[in-house]
Amino acid sequence: MGIILKPIDIVDDITQEEFIKKYLKPRRPVVIKNMAKKWPAYQKWTMDYVKEVVGDVEVPLYDSKKADPAAPINTPTTKMKFADYIDLIQREPTDLRIFFFDPIKHAPRLLEEYIPPRELMGGFLDKYPGMFFGGQSSVTFLHYDIDLAHIFHTHFNGRKHVILFENKWKERLYQLPYATYALEDYDIENPDFEKFPALNGVEGIDCYLEHGDTLFMPTGWWHWMKYLDGSFSLSLRAWDKSWSVKAQSLWNLTVQRKFDDVMKKNFKKKYMDWKEKVAIKRAEIALKRGLPR
Repeated sequence: MGIILKPIDIVDDITQEEFIKKYLKPRRPVVIKNMAKKWPAYQKWTMDYVKEVVGDVEVPLYDSKKADPAAPINTPTTKMKFADYIDLIQREPTDLRIFFFDPIKHAPRLLEEYIPPRELMGGFLDKYPGMFFGGQSSVTFLHYDIDLAHIFHTHFNGRKHVILFENKWKERLYQLPYATYALEDYDIENPDFEKFPALNGVEGIDCYLEHGDTLFMPTGWWHWMKYLDGSFSLSLRAWDKSWSVKAQSLWNLTVQRKFDDVMKKNFKKKYMDWKEKVAIKRAEIALKRGLPR
């Protein structure tokens, strides 16, 4: 059977009424082809352009290697000048990525070159855009966003492969306790079902993004991403109207994250081994019970 991936819905344009009815309220992902074509960024945001406007600021870089058990989540592997990194991903494949980089404070003009889609929904965190850069074949591990925002993720200058899972599959995806990410030991493109049997039968959505495509990812959706070319994306975030979602977001960002960081620092590998055992046990129980139903 394997992991069951269905193609994502793709629209050229969409009205607010249709977006709310089909995607926002039921919390279903969709790719919108033409939204970013209205932005100055659609034409202007080349690799050379962002290199020029952001310049030589030093940025943290991440790779796909298993993290140091004592390190907090999102601890960088190394650092590099932004311009040198752009040269690198244009020149050759690399596992190095820039994660949630805020370029606006270094290049304020970028703020004027994209338009949050307020015609579709409200609640945008306009002052907190995130940009993500990756070299060819680099991978963003399977996770869902800790702040539980809705995300409009627009891709530039290449292609990206995205696999999405609804949050109800979290146990079957081997979610680690006190975390919003999964075990790092399996390859979601080619999983070992003998070692990770709970993945067999999990249902998800398959998606390929090209230059200017915008992916709407509703709150809580798990996502794995692979850069098929050296390229980058802009994520615009918007709050969900649900107070329970907002409360869970606050808990994740404060109590849960702090507790997890303290435990990693004090117990290191012992704590990480315990987390992995719990994730495996929960996955086995969910599989036996036929969850989710």
